[in-house]
Amino acid sequence: MIPILIPAAGASSRMRGADKLLQEVDGVALLRRQAIMARAISGDVRIGLPLGPHPRYDALEGLDATLIPVQDASDGFGHTLRALFASLEDVTNHTLLLLPDLPDIGESDLRAVLDARNVAPDALIWRGATPDGKGGHPMLIHQMIFPEFQRITGDDGGRDIIRALGDRVHHVTFADDRARRDLDTPEAWAAWRAARDAT
Repeated sequence: MIPILIPAAGASSRMRGADKLLQEVDGVALLRRQAIMARAISGDVRIGLPLGPHPRYDALEGLDATLIPVQDASDGFGHTLRALFASLEDVTNHTLLLLPDLPDIGESDLRAVLDARNVAPDALIWRGATPDGKGGHPMLIHQMIFPEFQRITGDDGGRDIIRALGDRVHHVTFADDRARRDLDTPEAWAAWRAARDAT
């Protein structure tokens, strides 16, 4: 079973008081939606969260997932990643990293990235990508890279780690930009909802 890691301990600082992970998508808080989707793929879902009490815990109530409070989450995204990767057991061969703020990612996208191991067995990272070749998420990571993620700090999301791997990163191209379409501001959410309503 491949663990799925969801780093959800960030502060949503650009939302001007709102929480992007509690915004509703089809009547469900985005964070809960992502966790439910992850559970459809794996029985091992681990979610990094701010220290409680926090409304994000309420959004996940009743779901079978491991909630990991991140002591130093306010110091940057890298600290949440570090905590999640530190939770992995030595026998874990791969893990799937799923960002919680990509509302258009679907279950089929997770499966496509997981299946990419059969297409590019020599890669160490397999990741969703845009049609013009920009890497995004979800991201499947080989255990050889886990120690690198356990050492990152600050706001580092692993960009240098990925860049150093060169052609051992395999892109799974999606039909649109959903691999990178995160919604960090009220304006981005409003535009996304308007575009959805128009289709």
